[in-house]
Amino acid sequence: MLHAILVCGALIMTMPFIWMLLSSLKDISQIFLIPPKWIPHPFVWTNYKNSWNFLPFSRAYFNSFYINVIVVAAQLITCSMAAYAFAKVRFPLREPIFVMFLATMMVPEQVTIIPLYLMMKWFGWNDTHLPLIVPSSLINAFGVFLLRQFIKSIPNELEEAAIVDGANRWTIYSRIILPLIKPALSALGIFTFLGMWNSFFKPLIFLNSIDKFTVPMMLNQFRGQYTTDWALLMAASSIAIVPVLIVYIIGQRYIIEGVTLTGIKG
Repeated sequence: MLHAILVCGALIMTMPFIWMLLSSLKDISQIFLIPPKWIPHPFVWTNYKNSWNFLPFSRAYFNSFYINVIVVAAQLITCSMAAYAFAKVRFPLREPIFVMFLATMMVPEQVTIIPLYLMMKWFGWNDTHLPLIVPSSLINAFGVFLLRQFIKSIPNELEEAAIVDGANRWTIYSRIILPLIKPALSALGIFTFLGMWNSFFKPLIFLNSIDKFTVPMMLNQFRGQYTTDWALLMAASSIAIVPVLIVYIIGQRYIIEGVTLTGIKG
């Protein structure tokens, strides 16, 4: 019975996804038929080619990809350093500072977007990719929390043995801590990639030029003021999710392992 319920729930959750894929192979006259027609007839494979060429979609793909790579790499470095400090380094007011740091997760992004916009305007960064890269690369409270919990599960004896052998903090961090937290780093990298790839709010605020648009912003361009070509939009949406599916399929094991082991201690 439990498995039957789970299968039904999974089917309900995947129905919009299946409808998107099937609609990407229909012409516009088939999408809104009543009663609905699930299987396209005929299959319109040219929707994918037309959606790719209709707008500079390849440029948006490149923009999203390189922004994601930079942000993921930067977050893995900054979050792991901060997490190591909060987990293993003793300094005054460590716990209150960590609590205040976590409190930033409770503030909605919409609340801080106006001060952030004014700061980016003052720096002269509006309509560039820097507002999407720099703030996201410097801080991620969730990433610090995730890695801190994982690092706290590492026995202190390893660090003490390294100190006896003459290792400094940097050596301990780079040669002991980082190799041991690879599952958590993989999970954080995947979460960050998925979040940044699907981000629409910040690009909508900071980007104006179409050649700087990311994938979600480019998808929005298929929606016209008076009409929308839903067949091309569904095809473009199907193309847009390919990197997300690849990353998730490859990293699913690391997500489960990283999140599971994070909760072992602390």
